[in-house]
Formats: sequence, structure tokens, C-alpha cells
Amino acid sequence: MEDLIKVERLSKSYGNLKAVDDLSFTVKGGTAFGLLGANGAGKSTAIECILGTKKADSGNATILAMNPISNRKELFESVGVQFQEPHYQENIKVGELCEVTASLYKMPVDYRKLFSEFGLEDKTSALVNELSGGQKQRLFIVLALIPNPKVVFLDELTTGLDARARREVWKMLSRLKEEGLTFLLTSHFMHEVETLCDKICILKRGKAIFYGTVSDAINQSPHEKFEDAYLWFTDEEVEQYENI
Repeated sequence: MEDLIKVERLSKSYGNLKAVDDLSFTVKGGTAFGLLGANGAGKSTAIECILGTKKADSGNATILAMNPISNRKELFESVGVQFQEPHYQENIKVGELCEVTASLYKMPVDYRKLFSEFGLEDKTSALVNELSGGQKQRLFIVLALIPNPKVVFLDELTTGLDARARREVWKMLSRLKEEGLTFLLTSHFMHEVETLCDKICILKRGKAIFYGTVSDAINQSPHEKFEDAYLWFTDEEVEQYENI
């Protein structure tokens, strides 16, 4: 399988704070990659640098063999993004938001089909601000899939969902992965990571401290469960890093 995302020695600082420190990894097509770490470990900053929405201080990142800054327009057609704190109009109807989003792409997916799959079929006429937290989260995932992307970035994709809804989203994403879609995701739900991710990278204070499979992480720790192994790797986060 081809590497669709390549990150090479990526670094980003805010003053004296090293948010991302010499980060390198690859993501193969048709797989799900988990970028993990405690709050403030640098996950969101890393994603923003990979997408080109923030400029890295050094290093390189490519998506689909393209530079995310110089090839932004072309990449825009092939990449879906769901940010942890999306900024959409609150006083627009859900269906209208999806129509506007679909109009930005050459070959969008029919959002009505996605609504049916994500349990939002009766919310087309509702305002965005009328949705519950879980419904909004599912809507944001739908918006990331509307472009009919080859690669999707999902930042805390199931935050706000109850256990049943979370599992339904996992089933949908697993099916899409089987169909060839590639995911890079962040998550604080370790069972979600175990269910979806083929490989993971654990960050601590901006630096990669583990890269491999979930099984590798367990084997390299003194624990038998992945959640315990993850906590063992990430036991020293400090408050000054909470916003990166």
C-alpha cells in the first residue's frame, strides 16, 4: 500500500514552547492512523501543520504526494477534515449547510445518504444550534465526508456521542476504511483506537514516544491492556501544554 501521508521531522514552537518536536510518521492508503497523547501533547498543532493551516518551523509534510500549502486547491478536493472545535454558522439549517458544503466540490457525496447512515435523516430542516452535542458531532463527520475524500482527518471524532452512537460511527468508519478510505484521527477513547487504528503514534510534550501497532504498545509496556499501556507512556503531561 502506498504512503498517502508522509511527515518528516516536523517541528513547531510557540516562543520557548516546543509544541511539535521533530515528528515523523507515514500513513498507508486504506488504513486508520491514530495520533494520540494527553491534552496539550501537540496533536492538534501537528494536524494543523500537516494540513498547512499552520506553518511548521521546520520539516515537511505531504498528503497524496502533494504539499498542503502550495497544492492547497488540488488537495481541497481530496481531503476531508473534522476539527475538534469547528466553526460553522449556528443559525443555518442543517440541510442548507450541507448543500453549501457540497457546492464547493466537484464530485461530492449525496449528504442525504450520509444522513441516513449517521442517524440524522430527520434533522435536515433543523438549525445547527438546535442539535444536541452528539448530533452536531455526527454532522461534522458528515461534512468531512461530503467531498468524497481519499483522506480524512478526524480530531476527537466521537466526543459527545453516547456509547451506542459511538459504536455506530465506528462501524461506518470501518466500512469506509474497507472501501479504501484513509483516516488520521485523534481520540481519548482507547477502545476506539483499538477498534479503528492500524498504527498509532503517541506524543508527549510534542515528541513522539511510541510509533507502531496497539499490540506493540502493549508489548513494550509492563501492562496487558492498551489503556493501561497508553497511560504508562503518557504519565507526565504538564499544564503549560494544555492548549496545543
